[in-house]
Amino acid sequence: MRMPRSLTLLLAAVASAAALVATAPPLTDTTGPVAPIGRPVAPPAPPPPPSPAEVEARTAAVIVAIDTDAGSYRTAGTGIVLTEDGIVLSNHHVIVRGTSVSAIHQGNGATYPVEILGYDSSRDISVLRLSGASGLTPAPIAPPDGVVSVGDPVLAVGNAEGEGVPAATRGTVTALDRAITARRTTDGSTNRLQGLLEFDGPVRPGDSGGPLVDAEGRVIGVNTAGNAETDPTKPPPEVPRSYAVPIHDALRIVDQVRAGDASESVQVGPTPLLGVSVVDHPDGAEVMWVTRGTPADGVGLGIGDVVTVFDGVPVGRSRDMIARMRLLGPGDEVELVWTDESGARRTGTVVLDAGPPN
Repeated sequence: MRMPRSLTLLLAAVASAAALVATAPPLTDTTGPVAPIGRPVAPPAPPPPPSPAEVEARTAAVIVAIDTDAGSYRTAGTGIVLTEDGIVLSNHHVIVRGTSVSAIHQGNGATYPVEILGYDSSRDISVLRLSGASGLTPAPIAPPDGVVSVGDPVLAVGNAEGEGVPAATRGTVTALDRAITARRTTDGSTNRLQGLLEFDGPVRPGDSGGPLVDAEGRVIGVNTAGNAETDPTKPPPEVPRSYAVPIHDALRIVDQVRAGDASESVQVGPTPLLGVSVVDHPDGAEVMWVTRGTPADGVGLGIGDVVTVFDGVPVGRSRDMIARMRLLGPGDEVELVWTDESGARRTGTVVLDAGPPN
């Protein structure tokens, strides 16, 4: 009997499909186990936290040892690498009065000339650039919304005692928002600092400007001051106390300097030099010292004179004059009004020189 044509075509189609199924290679499940519907897959376990030794090694690789030549003395300090092209964060007191500054990168061993981009002496922060640097690994920074609490373990790494070799000290956070009066070991001058992190690790000279990191190795502060005893003949303090500027406070100054936004506390670019030392006086800023060969010397300012107007701004105290200088740069022309020792009113115009950070 002859089948209808439509039925023949249907059977051929079925046969072809059967042949395809029969000759296809067996399927392999490459997706892994499938969770039952309605039951979530457990996330992978987080990696274990780094050991203190790992944190120390990683941190040491993203710092520089700083050497500042101030003429009559040298200052050793530390800096934190922020960018691949060598932007570095440190303390102001590490580079103050420096006529030449260099840095050795502790990760690659290279020595770089240092350019001072700016600073805020009131917060003891400086912003530097390693000239010619590239391909550097930046230090990891704790997130802005991260919480630092009393009792948190911390690690400070720096160029302790200026030996040029990274050294670490461990401790815990003991207080927040501290205010201290810090004294420079080089010249004995003091600076009032506020809003600091306090921890119980012994930060030593040379550690200044280095990172204070959390248990994950993220920078939470810039080491600034400590009560560690540097005289080996004297016993160490019974309770070490060290202090750091919170990292995001410091980074705001970095951003301001890099944006070129000078203010009465933040110097951007080269430091201008007038050539005087001044103190408060009831009528303005009294000149206590004049450096020979400087603009102040050239215009006739002398010891005992009282500056009353500087760059068009009335001077009520020495701070007014210093703050105005922060807004100026080398080459700027400035008009002065002052009263000399005889009581005579005098005026003059100077062109500011370039000077070391102050």
